[in-house]
Amino acid sequence: MNLAPFPLFLVLLSGLCWTIVYLDSIRLGIRDQTYAMPFWALALNIAWELLHTVLGYQQDGLVLQVVINAIWTFFDLGIIYTYLRYGRKWFPKNLQPSWFLIWSLLGLITAFLVQYAFVAEFGVMVGRAYAAFLQNLLMSILFIAMLVQRGGSEGQSLTIAVSKWLGTLAPTILFGIVGGEGLDGPNRFILAVGLLCSVFDLIYIALLARTRTREVRGAADGVLF
Repeated sequence: MNLAPFPLFLVLLSGLCWTIVYLDSIRLGIRDQTYAMPFWALALNIAWELLHTVLGYQQDGLVLQVVINAIWTFFDLGIIYTYLRYGRKWFPKNLQPSWFLIWSLLGLITAFLVQYAFVAEFGVMVGRAYAAFLQNLLMSILFIAMLVQRGGSEGQSLTIAVSKWLGTLAPTILFGIVGGEGLDGPNRFILAVGLLCSVFDLIYIALLARTRTREVRGAADGVLF
């Protein structure tokens, strides 16, 4: 994969930002005894990254994106651990606890089947690009839903929020404007979906910042009174 300096910078920026997201998700999950990434986003992520580590290596060898995918897959295991360890606290109380693992397994199987369907229909290169941006749009919305559901910043941080935004914005520019590998020039579909990701990511950043400010003020008031 012979990338020019600017596309290479965008690939590296995306890889670094998402790695920060995963590392901070593991840290916060363990610290707060929760999970820091919505389950369906996590399931689609680990399916995409594992599948395209294997398929990417088979097709292109040990290129930069394959190495990044492998690193992401490894850190996904840490997030999966926090989800399985602490996720029951957010599982619906009106369902049997044993359904937590069944539901989780069904989600992971569904995610792998969806990711494979993209590859089967569009091929490895195009399929991975379309799947990645659609699941990122879903993720951006699910993070807002998670903040609302939890009613606070538990398991969340502005480090994750901002890194997630930049980590998706970089490939949006690459595939939507510059024209990434495997696509016939700039892709309007990816550009549109990527920009929508930015819209919801910025909403999430603003909501989380406001929530954190409210929590800090509440803690200060508690100390004062």
